[in-house]
Amino acid sequence: MSATSFPDLTTLATHLRQELQNKKFILLYAYNGTGKTRLSIEFKNLGKNGDERDTLYYNAFTEDLFWWDNDLANDRERVLKLNRDSRFFAGLKELEMDVKIGKLLERYADYNFYIDYDEWEVSFFRERDKNSDPIPIKVSRGEENLFIWCFFLAIAQLALDGAKSYEWVKYIYVDDPISSLDENNAIAIGHHLAQFIKQKNHTIKFVLSSHHSLFFNVMWNELREIDRKGFAPYFLTRSRKTGEYTIAYTGDTPFFHHLALLKELCEARYADELCTHHFNALRGLLEKAATFHGHSKFSTCIKRTDDDPDETLFGRILNILSHGNYSYYSPTAMLPETKESFEKVLDDFLEFYPFNKAMLPTAPAAAQSSTSTITES
Repeated sequence: MSATSFPDLTTLATHLRQELQNKKFILLYAYNGTGKTRLSIEFKNLGKNGDERDTLYYNAFTEDLFWWDNDLANDRERVLKLNRDSRFFAGLKELEMDVKIGKLLERYADYNFYIDYDEWEVSFFRERDKNSDPIPIKVSRGEENLFIWCFFLAIAQLALDGAKSYEWVKYIYVDDPISSLDENNAIAIGHHLAQFIKQKNHTIKFVLSSHHSLFFNVMWNELREIDRKGFAPYFLTRSRKTGEYTIAYTGDTPFFHHLALLKELCEARYADELCTHHFNALRGLLEKAATFHGHSKFSTCIKRTDDDPDETLFGRILNILSHGNYSYYSPTAMLPETKESFEKVLDDFLEFYPFNKAMLPTAPAAAQSSTSTITES
């Protein structure tokens, strides 16, 4: 993968804007904690000029424009409040947003809602009482996120249609729209978002970012289908040593989370930078492989040895060490004996499964003789 590094998020955001002069869509994959949300804010800030804006965005800050009043006094009238000071809600009543949101929400949810434009709040309900009045409910976190997402899509549709209240929008930046959602909704939202993007007769450019590998791959296939030349998919990483941000082009096939994880583990191993939290990553990698092959235990992917005939020793070691309180943000180097166990499980895994040798980092020359051969696919 060709890669480009940037010293900070502002420089990276500037590069994305420059690239969108020739591209229609940028798709970013990054782990949580890399800086996706902060990148979306930097991108938005570069488009600010006094009171003028050019970016409509969806991220964690968008979700913060909504908050719950749980009616602690009566424990009944629970409502979702709206931040009336945000331009996100411009033309809320005049544009009949409740109707537009309702048509989108019915794709995903079975509850109803009512927007009180005077009080700037939303009430949710599924049933009505004997007087036909809605019986208020508090929806789940996932259902709330679906509502906020549909609220955003309704506004995005207005921007795509050229509505006067949103004619300032030149870019739409969407960061992780699927938090608290299951796999089925991740696919549904990805497909639905692609239908919005496919609409004709608009000049708006898009940046989409996510930590969710399934959503990323759905969007990769959808955007690639729309315009191969106008589409740029990247894997975003941040160096803990230098603080630099790097985007690497993911190539002509969808990028898969487990391949990035494998590459990261090999890099840490060969750079002698293995830390305790890498046991969590290795276990996750084995679990994905075991599930793919129809097995219920990750230990299936651990090579059986003569001194471990019942395949429990290294499985037990990995199980214990992957459940420690190991933080990615405060890494602790592995002890020599645990590093030996880690490297054995990883090397045996690479020897058994035919991963493409060309995509993985190689061991330093001095260590080549002690490193297992990886079969090239």
